[in-house]
Amino acid sequence: MTLPTPYDGSSPLFRIGTKPLDPANWLQPDAAMASQLAEKARLIARRPGDVFAELPESRPAQAELLAELIKHLPNHFPELWRHSSAGMRVVPIGETVPLDGVGSPLLTASRLVQDDLLILQRAPEGWRLTAGSLSFPSSWVLGEKLGKVLTEIHAPVPGFGPGTRQAEVMARMFDAMRPETPMIRWNFSLYGDDRLFHPDISGPEERRFGEGERADPVFLRVERQTLRKLPETGAIAFTIRMSIDPLERLEAHGDGARIAASLIEQITALTPEQLDYKGLTRERERVVERLREIAG
Repeated sequence: MTLPTPYDGSSPLFRIGTKPLDPANWLQPDAAMASQLAEKARLIARRPGDVFAELPESRPAQAELLAELIKHLPNHFPELWRHSSAGMRVVPIGETVPLDGVGSPLLTASRLVQDDLLILQRAPEGWRLTAGSLSFPSSWVLGEKLGKVLTEIHAPVPGFGPGTRQAEVMARMFDAMRPETPMIRWNFSLYGDDRLFHPDISGPEERRFGEGERADPVFLRVERQTLRKLPETGAIAFTIRMSIDPLERLEAHGDGARIAASLIEQITALTPEQLDYKGLTRERERVVERLREIAG
């Protein structure tokens, strides 16, 4: 299964919740790597404007992120990434990615890893999103966020908009980040399908989990997010590795009952505004009942 076992369901929603991360564990490929890289390639070929965007000033930071990946991946995962005379050999998909071609370094980097990759850079008004390769969005559109600062990006998120305490804490955290100490956080959502490319937003009153009395299908969508400050440009690389599993797979997970119980606790504690944002206003009771089947 692709469910990342380090995620135990305890990271609370609508909290920053970042923790220091050993640089050796910056990225963690999983069993879905080959299929997700293939889907990335398909999306980049067929709808590039939907999954990639950049501002010109981001190119040095893009190049630095690519250089960091070229160093990091073969050193920590030699069985998956290998240097070759033509570029970087990505073993699960049997492809060599050229590293010296023209075009966006971020697009090259995105072909190496299953994670989505975003670049944020400091401006007088705050940290701005200046480039992104986002093939697997969870109900947001890259083109609508490009060039915006963090408070604008998070304006729709309850408690994270301009003037909120969470926005101030996040800005201070970004300013204080050090290249030698990446950060990690987790986020989860519950969806009625397993599409990776999911920019559309469900309205709060929509029926998300099938038409029957029992909520089915339900998919647990988990984001492993990391933040890493790049030493030369000072930009921050934001990575998102997506895992999507049907809720039934929690039943086979060694800690599935406890994870389900934690999800229930979090969902029942959400405010009306938070339920709206997560698309669970109408569906809360149905999905909680579904999780109780697993929690026992």
